[in-house]
Amino acid sequence: MPAVATVNIPAYSVSLADFGAKGDGGSLCTEAFAAAMKALDEKGGGHLIVPSGIWLTGPIQFVSNVDLHVEQGALVLFTTDYDAYPEVTTIYEGNTSTRKMAPLYAYEVNNIAITGSGSFDGQGQAWRPSKKGKFTSSQWSTLTSGSGIELNNVWYPNAKEDDLKGVEDKPDMRRVTNRPVLLDFIRCKRVLLKDATFSNSPAWNIHPLMCEDLIIDNVTIRNPWSAQNGDGLDLESCNRVLILNSTFDVGDDAICIKSGKDKEGRDWKRPCQNVIIDGCTVLHGHGGFVIGSEMSSGANNIYVHNCLFNGTDTGLRMKSTRGRGGVIENIYIDQINMVAISGDAFTFDLYYANKPVGGKADKDSSAEDAVPPVTEETPCFRNLYISNVICQGAKRAIWFNGLPEMPLENLQMRNSLFVADKGCEMHYAKDITFENVTIQNSKGERVITADVTNFVEK
Repeated sequence: MPAVATVNIPAYSVSLADFGAKGDGGSLCTEAFAAAMKALDEKGGGHLIVPSGIWLTGPIQFVSNVDLHVEQGALVLFTTDYDAYPEVTTIYEGNTSTRKMAPLYAYEVNNIAITGSGSFDGQGQAWRPSKKGKFTSSQWSTLTSGSGIELNNVWYPNAKEDDLKGVEDKPDMRRVTNRPVLLDFIRCKRVLLKDATFSNSPAWNIHPLMCEDLIIDNVTIRNPWSAQNGDGLDLESCNRVLILNSTFDVGDDAICIKSGKDKEGRDWKRPCQNVIIDGCTVLHGHGGFVIGSEMSSGANNIYVHNCLFNGTDTGLRMKSTRGRGGVIENIYIDQINMVAISGDAFTFDLYYANKPVGGKADKDSSAEDAVPPVTEETPCFRNLYISNVICQGAKRAIWFNGLPEMPLENLQMRNSLFVADKGCEMHYAKDITFENVTIQNSKGERVITADVTNFVEK
């Protein structure tokens, strides 16, 4: 892996307070942030210091060669005013989308940083839909007492019944459908995120897209566990990345590798590659470390080491489906500790959001449908190397479910222990090696295989 280039910010600095901003939590500071960025840009860059206080603002747009430094005690609180965020063209869930600008936004700028031990809050509760099943009755009663609409046991905050009357008789839910990610850095080079806390995002939390030379070090990424689409970090089609010593406590996938969806993603030809993830802790999330399901440009040369997943739904999670395409290969995972996993400790599923087994081409196909031929739309996972995994407590230890036309290929697991209710089940896989792998399951068989070739246990 080539060395990751680091930022080099000029020594010049200004304080946000110098531009008329007030850290009282009620005075809007959008113009002050913009003026400070402009002043730094005219000086060739530098540090924008955000002192202790509560700084209410609209979106912050980065310029090159700037470090946004939030000091201890500083909270950058993003306004819930829908009209404060202009619409931009971006990528969301792997395809081009028009959405509201991210509160922290950078497009094709270089040598930028966010540092300091302060915090950012996206006030996502004003944007996200909420599912009733994720709340107690008293929590749901409190939630739905505010401004919004309840439809089919889903609460839509700030949706309005009358704004779109006569348009298919649907209420105005643009706040939900256009909600931004908290941080959207697009096509940027030399990026540093260090020490800060990023919380309560309207959709995904941190989304670096097609960035190069990115370092994320000692940050905290938080969303309520009930947050819809509340991913922690979605690293999409980036190259040369270090993710170090960071903590995730989120409402969806925690650390997720992506690279576009379907034909649009394949046409990017921008795999997510040369990534090291080391020393991270995940306290809640649908998956601790995840690849997919949007991975159509592929992913390769990724190393995950010395991470703890405590109470996630799944530990290691890899997912895709027919139509995506993309090659995922040369994935190295070592020294992962898991406890209290509510689902599978390690899951690999190429029927994501589709029927679980068999040769069906899509969710509407019958069991008799023929297995489709291999094309550029067929996802491929191969050359995965897993070692020194300890899982103390999961519903199931391992679930592998490849495609009949493209099985999971060449997975080697060594020196690992899984304690779970159920053991290991594999479908459509070949060249699978377990060496010194202990599976202690309290129910059912230890290992079940179907359409698996060359499975070797040592």
